[in-house]
Amino acid sequence: MRKTVIAVLAVVATVFVAPAAFASEGGEPLPARDWSFGGIFGTFDRASTQRGFQVYSEVCSACHSIRLVAYRNLTEIGFTADEVAAIAAERSVTDGPNDEGDMFERPALPSDRFVSPYRNDQEGRLFNNGALPPDLSLMVKARPGGADYLYGLLTGFEDEAPEGFELADGMSYNHFFPGNQIAMGQPLFDGMVEYADGTEATVDQMAEDLTTFLAWTAEPELEARKNLGVKTLIFLIVLTAMLYAVKRKVWADVH
Repeated sequence: MRKTVIAVLAVVATVFVAPAAFASEGGEPLPARDWSFGGIFGTFDRASTQRGFQVYSEVCSACHSIRLVAYRNLTEIGFTADEVAAIAAERSVTDGPNDEGDMFERPALPSDRFVSPYRNDQEGRLFNNGALPPDLSLMVKARPGGADYLYGLLTGFEDEAPEGFELADGMSYNHFFPGNQIAMGQPLFDGMVEYADGTEATVDQMAEDLTTFLAWTAEPELEARKNLGVKTLIFLIVLTAMLYAVKRKVWADVH
């Protein structure tokens, strides 16, 4: 009986408990937000996730890749197959060899992974003063604080550093980045994109949408995992009740 109860608690802990919002190392405490995908029954807000994809496509994709995601995965956040095919076709990939043994360029297919903005890492460093922009596929999982950290980073830029703070050349001040100075300039500004659904594109809104999208790229199986966790938890609760009833029955005549 005791082992069964412990098992139930273990499932709850491993399946549902989300990482706590940590303060960024060397930065200010992170702003805690109520994300749609948080909690036991949390799911990805499809509208926000699609808007976040738009922000990534129009702003972030010029520098950052999401190499672990295929275009066809976009159907999981509400895009139709035709829309995905059109999105993929906007990019070209190197394929081959053909019958003559040559490599060639073709439009990307839904089965292709997102095309990197650079042909290789060295080109990425060349275009960014020696610093390779990180891939964003797992960024929400890769940083302490997760979604709260990414949202804080996107909204934590200041035009000038506080008085007395020595900001190195080419660096930007950010409240939540470790050390408070980052090589990337402020990426988001009000009205930078025009949302198809009419949502006002403020910095806060774009940061929230982009964070939701990147939370999905980092853990696209989140909803399925939670659904399985709920079913497992219900099964264990029922099993515990049955075992308790059997125990009461077996030992009913023992005094």
